Amino acid sequence: MSSTSFAAGVLQLHRHSILRRRLPASVVRTGCKYSRPVTDVPKQTSQTRGALRTLQSIAGHITTPKPPLHETPHAMTSTSIPLTPTGPVRPSLSSRVSMAMGSRSLEAGELRNTVPDEHLEEIEAIKRYEDFTTIDWVQDAARAQLRRRLKERQRHNGFWVRGRVAGWRRKLSEAYDAGQAWIVVSLIGTCIGLNAAFLNIITEWLSDIKRGHCTTAWYLNESFCCWGSEHGSCNEWKTWTSFGPANYIIYILFSVLFAFTAAILVKSFAPYAAGSGISEIKCIIAGFIMKGFLGWKTLLIKSIGLPLAIGSGLCVGKEGPSVHYAVCTGNVISRLFGKYRRNAAKMREILSACAAAGVAVAFGSPIGGVLFSLEEMAPHFPLKTMWRSYFCALVATAVLAAMNPFRTGQLVMFQVSYDRDWHFFEVVFFIALGIFGGLYGEFVIKWNLRAQAFRKRYLKQYAISEVVFLAAITAVICWWNAFLRIDMTEAMERLFRECEGGVDAHGLCEPSHRWRIIFSLCIACIIRLFLVIISYGCKVPAGIFVPSMAIGATFGRMVGILVQALHEAHPDSRFFAACSPDVPCITPGTYAFLGAAAALSGIMHITVSVVVIMFELTGALTYILPTMIVVGFTKAVTSRLAHGGIADRMIWFNGFPYLDSKGEHSFGIPISQIMISDLTVLVVSGNGMTLDEVEGMLKGNKFQGFPVVKDKAGKMLLGYLGRTELLYGLERARRERNHLPGRAKCLFTPPSEEGSGGLPHVPGTTVGTSAAPAAAGLMTSQASNSYSDTPTIDFSRFVDPTPLTVHPSLPLETVMEIFKKLGPRVILVEHRGRLCGLVTIKDCLAYQAKVENRDGGGFGRGVGEYVTGNGVEEGQEKLWEWIVWCVQWVSWKVLKVRRGPPSEAGSEIMLWSDDEGEDADADEVESGGEEGGVEMGVRRRESRVRVL
Repeated sequence: MSSTSFAAGVLQLHRHSILRRRLPASVVRTGCKYSRPVTDVPKQTSQTRGALRTLQSIAGHITTPKPPLHETPHAMTSTSIPLTPTGPVRPSLSSRVSMAMGSRSLEAGELRNTVPDEHLEEIEAIKRYEDFTTIDWVQDAARAQLRRRLKERQRHNGFWVRGRVAGWRRKLSEAYDAGQAWIVVSLIGTCIGLNAAFLNIITEWLSDIKRGHCTTAWYLNESFCCWGSEHGSCNEWKTWTSFGPANYIIYILFSVLFAFTAAILVKSFAPYAAGSGISEIKCIIAGFIMKGFLGWKTLLIKSIGLPLAIGSGLCVGKEGPSVHYAVCTGNVISRLFGKYRRNAAKMREILSACAAAGVAVAFGSPIGGVLFSLEEMAPHFPLKTMWRSYFCALVATAVLAAMNPFRTGQLVMFQVSYDRDWHFFEVVFFIALGIFGGLYGEFVIKWNLRAQAFRKRYLKQYAISEVVFLAAITAVICWWNAFLRIDMTEAMERLFRECEGGVDAHGLCEPSHRWRIIFSLCIACIIRLFLVIISYGCKVPAGIFVPSMAIGATFGRMVGILVQALHEAHPDSRFFAACSPDVPCITPGTYAFLGAAAALSGIMHITVSVVVIMFELTGALTYILPTMIVVGFTKAVTSRLAHGGIADRMIWFNGFPYLDSKGEHSFGIPISQIMISDLTVLVVSGNGMTLDEVEGMLKGNKFQGFPVVKDKAGKMLLGYLGRTELLYGLERARRERNHLPGRAKCLFTPPSEEGSGGLPHVPGTTVGTSAAPAAAGLMTSQASNSYSDTPTIDFSRFVDPTPLTVHPSLPLETVMEIFKKLGPRVILVEHRGRLCGLVTIKDCLAYQAKVENRDGGGFGRGVGEYVTGNGVEEGQEKLWEWIVWCVQWVSWKVLKVRRGPPSEAGSEIMLWSDDEGEDADADEVESGGEEGGVEMGVRRRESRVRVL
């Protein structure tokens, strides 16, 4: 025996003894070599430590020859002593990280000096998640840890190290790796700021071009064309004609054209660009996979379609979609860097930071954006993510300020400042505004959900026609009201203004026009409320932040004018005793500002971020307390009426697998009552499973993973194998061996547990037989004697030997907290080692929906009852029949395509379907995908010919 082998053997024996000494008696398992507790082990003396250092120095200077990679474990020398027990020990969590990913070689009990490239290939291949599935954050953390270990090992080779000291290359690499996050965040923030400035300029031009054009330069909007001119005396801006009805028709045509173009772009190129995107982004950050939702096509179409949708005059906003295009920007840029492309946890940090930057550029509020991401978007928001979000929002806001799209120094058009104080008697009216915000939010959510249900049942194939109709009806109605005709951001700018020192637009500050203005504001508030309900959710980029703020500002300005009139009518009343006689007492613009805050808080159910956003918009410290009072009462009303804002209830409505971390539940049942007991499992003992059986099982279901048990009768749990890992193993086996017979045996435990003489299992995708060696670089697995000529496929390296398990009597609330805090895809239920069932997020959500719909509380009242209860479906059926009758009547009267009057019995109507080839991904996103669907009772019906 050589001195090298002797030194290595003594080292292994010493480590083996230390390992046995550290094992407590409580963890001794029956199948281990340690059949009794290890006691009375002498402590390590100074002589022992000195001998150990001597042996380590000998082993460090003498290179131990290692067998080639193509040799089998049986080719190892007899002096190689395994570190781990040779019996079937259930590994610890740290062992699971290593064994599950196959990064550990048990040869001589040490890690290999070099890592095969196939290990990295396997990590990336297994990392691929399927569409409409959830990320297992526990497994993702294990893969990230393995990747860090492999990267550290690569840095210790000759290129990075000179002698025993780290060279300059390694220091440079470590510096780049440490600063890469800030580089990525800076690039993303810069692109978000540039995109926001571009969208602001284009949106203002499209909104103004409907009413006229600039004679000096066609590409200028009205404010830039009339720069420096007094209000009402701009000669450079001209209407299209001098004939009023012609301008009205041109206004309608432009609105329809912009809406039609936006709808066509969304339908043809990026269906995911429709809507706000906030609810889907919340699910994506939580771990739900929607391939293409954050892609470059969605980013491009969202950036083009959003100005068109806003310019068309639809009652939708751009602040919600700004979060979507910001997150798309972050996803596209960060995927250029392998550090984020391969790590879902780091990608989650970037997406959370991008959401904060999107709100920051939308409202000119970087701190408010960070708080919005913390309060609304990210279920997991550590301190590191907060710093990333802050820096990304800072860079994006700085770039937007440098671009200065409005040439006024303002980041948003409705930014305003107040220099007048408020009085304590106004708290009564502030409370009224807060109550209005809560009632507004609940009313809009309720009826918008009903509109969404109607849209899914009947208008799914008529998305473009619906958008064109909404744009036309909005233009026809809004032309006659001065506060509806202009863009909503411009309307808020005028409603927020103080009367002193500002421009009196539309007579808001003239006492002689006070009651006419109040009536106009009331009509504008009611009409915009109706249009928001039916417009939000149509198939164009559409948000609800600014429309809600515009409604709140309209109502608030109306209340402010009424309070001002009340004060002027009774100036000597004791109620107004705090007012000074020589200065204006009431500022109606502040009521509009507080009403906007109340409506935004009511529709989204957010509090702190709204206060900070409104403070950053005004820069007035004196109005922080009134804003907090308004938002506080809004929160009280919304919490009493329902739970969750419109984004949360849209998640519930669409059936996405999302557990709200803000919700509190009390079900009082164990997990055994909702778990799935009838399972499809992978069997190890007996004849095991053949290749045909495994492939048949994969084709017969769409489960995302399979428990590994010893036998079907006892169901002794041995591990868990994901569907992606199993498919990858089959693909690789077929790639490495051209023909695999269907009778090939599939192994799901290491050969040491299959009777291979107790030798440790070297991780590797094993394909081979005892008679015919496997391909080069692969290890040959020994089958049993009765199957000596049967090919085998070893999946044991992909099996998770320590899946997350719970006891059947564990409360359901605790299991839901495990899903929220740890983020596993599945939790197995076992009792004394025997598999009883499994539970997923979908099962928890299904039971939660059942309970809440039965009790009429929480989301059940907010979604189920709103969509399917109290005769809603019958009302939707009658509404659809009325719409069809109207289409038939218009077709007969105008287009002359009918054969007779609409009252004839047996006459048929043909509706043009513009979405017959609806994209499959968009269909599945609405239903929540294969994992997401919580059945909410919304039946989807195909459009068909109806008989009246």
